[in-house]
Amino acid sequence: MYFKLIRLIISLFDLTNKKKVIKFFKSKFSKKINTLVDVGAHHGETINQFLKNFEIDNIYAFEPSKENYQNLIKKTKHIKNLKIFNLALGSQKGIVDFKEHYESQSSTITKIDLNSDYYKRKNFFLDLFGIRKKKLVNIKVKIDRLDSIQDIKNIDILKIDTEGYDFNVIKGMGESINKVKSIYFEHHFHNMLIKNYTLSVIHNYLIKHNFKKKFKIKMKFRKTFEYIYINQKFKM
Repeated sequence: MYFKLIRLIISLFDLTNKKKVIKFFKSKFSKKINTLVDVGAHHGETINQFLKNFEIDNIYAFEPSKENYQNLIKKTKHIKNLKIFNLALGSQKGIVDFKEHYESQSSTITKIDLNSDYYKRKNFFLDLFGIRKKKLVNIKVKIDRLDSIQDIKNIDILKIDTEGYDFNVIKGMGESINKVKSIYFEHHFHNMLIKNYTLSVIHNYLIKHNFKKKFKIKMKFRKTFEYIYINQKFKM
């Protein structure tokens, strides 16, 4: 009960940010989106939020966690133009280790520093009474590159929420990044996730591929920001 209450409070605070994100995209796409790709779709929160505000022709969702994948199917079964993949995306193909956290939005491929202050503090607030004896479960998941998914051609919005794996997803587009109009992603600045890159690395990579940062907002109670980069080759 306590865990659900904390998640509810955080989600309510996140609503303000989501409204600002939607407002930004409305200024670029008005009411019509051709293709939305959701990497780290979780339970379909982003998909449902966008469908409340836009007409979307094609939606592709990627979720590596089997449990989240099943919930995603249940919560989006009313959506006809949606294709769901039980698959992780990155810069490689094959099988990778996936750390499944009891707070499902924190599950990740990225290595986690179990001794970090942020990890300990996060578990303290989410599991105040110490009910969750096992915080993480390691499982094997399939991973592929986005440029290998044949169905997807041009992308209006590429949303990435992969808990510290965002740059790997971006690199996995290869030259197909030139067909993406906008990239909307989270970046974490805390010490819990062991990444081999910084935001500056992502920024320089996107600038090199003709993108420009157009939106930035901090997420409440977290050392995390959301960014939107726009491909300058498209008139938006």
